[in-house]
Amino acid sequence: MSKPSLPYLGIFALVVTLLAAVEILGAHFLLPLENRVSDFFVRTHAAMQQADPEIVIVDIDEKSLAIMAKEAGSWPWPRAVHGELVEAIEKQSPKAIVFDIQFADRDIYRPESDAYFNEAVKPFRNIYFPMIRLEPEADDKGLLIKDYAALLGIMPGPGAKPDARVALSVSAALDPANWRLGVINYQEDSSDGIGRRYPVYLNAHGWRIPSLPARVAKDLGYTVPDTENIILGWRGGESSHPHVSYADLYLDANRSKPLRKPDEFSGKIVIIGATAPGLHDIRSTPISSRHQAVEILATAIDNLKNRGAFRSAPLPFQPVLALFLLLTLLIAFSRFSRHTLGIGVALAMFTLLLTGVEYMATGLRWLIPVLVPVLFAWVYYFAAALHEYLLERKKRQQAILTFNRFLDPRVVDQLVGQGKTAQSMNGQAQNLTVLFSDIRNFTTYSEQHSAAQVVEMLNEYFSMQVEAIFQHGGTLDKFIGDAIMAFWGAPTEDPEQARHAIEAALDMAIRLEAFKLTLGEAGAAFEIGIGIHSGPAVVGFIGSSQRQDYTAIGDTVNLSSRIEGLTKGVSRILVSEDTMTQCKDMFDFIDHGFYKVKGRAQEVRLFEPRKRIQQGC
Repeated sequence: MSKPSLPYLGIFALVVTLLAAVEILGAHFLLPLENRVSDFFVRTHAAMQQADPEIVIVDIDEKSLAIMAKEAGSWPWPRAVHGELVEAIEKQSPKAIVFDIQFADRDIYRPESDAYFNEAVKPFRNIYFPMIRLEPEADDKGLLIKDYAALLGIMPGPGAKPDARVALSVSAALDPANWRLGVINYQEDSSDGIGRRYPVYLNAHGWRIPSLPARVAKDLGYTVPDTENIILGWRGGESSHPHVSYADLYLDANRSKPLRKPDEFSGKIVIIGATAPGLHDIRSTPISSRHQAVEILATAIDNLKNRGAFRSAPLPFQPVLALFLLLTLLIAFSRFSRHTLGIGVALAMFTLLLTGVEYMATGLRWLIPVLVPVLFAWVYYFAAALHEYLLERKKRQQAILTFNRFLDPRVVDQLVGQGKTAQSMNGQAQNLTVLFSDIRNFTTYSEQHSAAQVVEMLNEYFSMQVEAIFQHGGTLDKFIGDAIMAFWGAPTEDPEQARHAIEAALDMAIRLEAFKLTLGEAGAAFEIGIGIHSGPAVVGFIGSSQRQDYTAIGDTVNLSSRIEGLTKGVSRILVSEDTMTQCKDMFDFIDHGFYKVKGRAQEVRLFEPRKRIQQGC
């Protein structure tokens, strides 16, 4: 890769790294998208798992509302109904009975029903009830925490304020002696409104208010993590735990001879809650947008009982992964910029690998967010790839413009397709065949015509002769006044370079005759000489930092120029013995003998080529 692109790649990497840091450490604009991917994996794994069968839901469903309307009236039913159900379940020695029904107010119309309920609950210490943490703005009028801490299981945390108050909706229908309470505030993510966590405790002015699942788990001897919340580990679908219809259970309990198994709830955690759509007790979770709240409560207890909550990757994981990916891409583009597609394939494979790791980690109850780092890696890849494409395109255009000055367009396409640039074609020693062509009597023609006429004539002549050079695969070196220099054998190799140079010279001679006719009377005196020699030369872009030309230098070039000077009065075209030897079977040659050449001690033998009749070259 060219050095000028390195700063741009570094700048791209720095900008994308800063954007990734802002997103991961604060902005979280992409968090909903990250969560969607994670939720999909969570749902997939949850569908393959079974909830704890020892956690049973007594379900106030549509069926129960319809049947119980005849027994207890419309909802809400008298609390005595719940008292009777509690007595029936407790006969089977369950581990715990957990109500997902809040008894916030006393029943002023049926106080005897509340009294019966309290008497039914009073003998048992394994019955739990919910309470709700109200908005903090109402705390000034709430309970003085230190007076209710022991009763509600509230523990002081670091910096707990001794005179703090908290607004709680407790079960006022219950006697304080029956207050085994925990909060059921469900935490929905602010980014998308989907709940993925359940509190272990709520912090209120430094005091820790236990959640209902945490209160139950602690009393039953399960390990309760010392964290503010847990990420719920789902098992099964929307209704994953065993359900028993409230009405079926209530009616059976009131039969003289119950039909249900007498140990149906023995050693189990029984949760009493509502799933009837009319009671609107639903939430949005990764499993469903209409997840039953009682199932969420059951899942939280299940997680604490079986240690099934998700663990999240350490906080540095995302920024470290993003930095690793961006640094790796920067190094890859710095060293292998010509392999942009290969880098993209490697990144795609690594993306699939990371996605697979995230999927497998989800099955092991680990949440490893990889989407955001991968997205920023792809942002950098496309920025760097676009930069490399534009840089390569610019190089290609520059190469085309440069090569078009001295090569046939077909050869230009071939060179550019091979990735050749001016920088890659410097200072190469090669065997060339060099052609010099000069106009005879040019000074006389110039004196007889205006400058504009001379320039117009030269342009037409050069265009005609350069076309012949290009048609036979030659490289135009330069125009030297009224002379043309061309060579064969570079920048593309040509095993038949001598043959092609002679063919071009013969073609130039034919074109000359047609051109002379266009000059009228002046054409009679218009003549050219062409000298050709084959040998080693140094070829490449030579010049200053501001201007360079693709040219050949060396003794071979000098000798071909000297041969052209010897054509006057001898032949329009003369070639050296070295050139003749390379294609002696392709042309007829007239031997013009040896000539003394300036700058050379040894004489040079020269030949005049003629097209061989009935034999192509």
